[in-house]
Amino acid sequence: MHVQEWLDSVPPLAVYAVVALVIGLESLGIPLPGEIVLVSAALMSSSHSGIDPFVLGACATAGAVIGDSIGYAIGRKGGRPLLAWLAKKLPKHFSEAHVATAERSFEKWGMWAVFFGRFVALLRIFAGPLAGVLQMPYWKFLIANILGGIVWAGGTTAVVHYVGIVAEDWLKRFSYVGLLVALAIGVGSLLIVKRRAKRNESAAEKTPEAEPVGAGD
Repeated sequence: MHVQEWLDSVPPLAVYAVVALVIGLESLGIPLPGEIVLVSAALMSSSHSGIDPFVLGACATAGAVIGDSIGYAIGRKGGRPLLAWLAKKLPKHFSEAHVATAERSFEKWGMWAVFFGRFVALLRIFAGPLAGVLQMPYWKFLIANILGGIVWAGGTTAVVHYVGIVAEDWLKRFSYVGLLVALAIGVGSLLIVKRRAKRNESAAEKTPEAEPVGAGD
């Protein structure tokens, strides 16, 4: 079942909980479609009176920050052996190439890799555990984690929510405009067909009938 259809089938409180849980587990290091779930829920909030976008954004932010913090703690405790174990269990996401790419990002950007990593699917999974493995000072990680969570989760919710409202309003207007355009095209086509039919009829009347030719002519 489509994510949005499934979310629409559960109570609003369950939607908040699912969004926070999925984003939290993704931030923890488990590859889940956190962004898809957040966008689907935010889009619902633009047309579903039971989903409050402010509560949704707060739940998404909390899930992101808490999940990243738990991931950091696990990474700090597990160290390199944890990455090696994850590479065996989830080779598609924690391959040596992916880990090396994430490490280069951390070496180059430091705590900003945690902040901007929130907006990149691969780094969003790596940010917490890898920051712990690399022994990033927790206060730096926490600042970047909170700011990244607020901007990504809250910003995504706000943008998708308001875009959904504008799109719904535009589609409603477009439906009326489309109906008028379709009606105009239909009437115009009918008039053109009738006009051509009359021209053909007039041309047929003006054309003299051919006289029969005798066999001896």
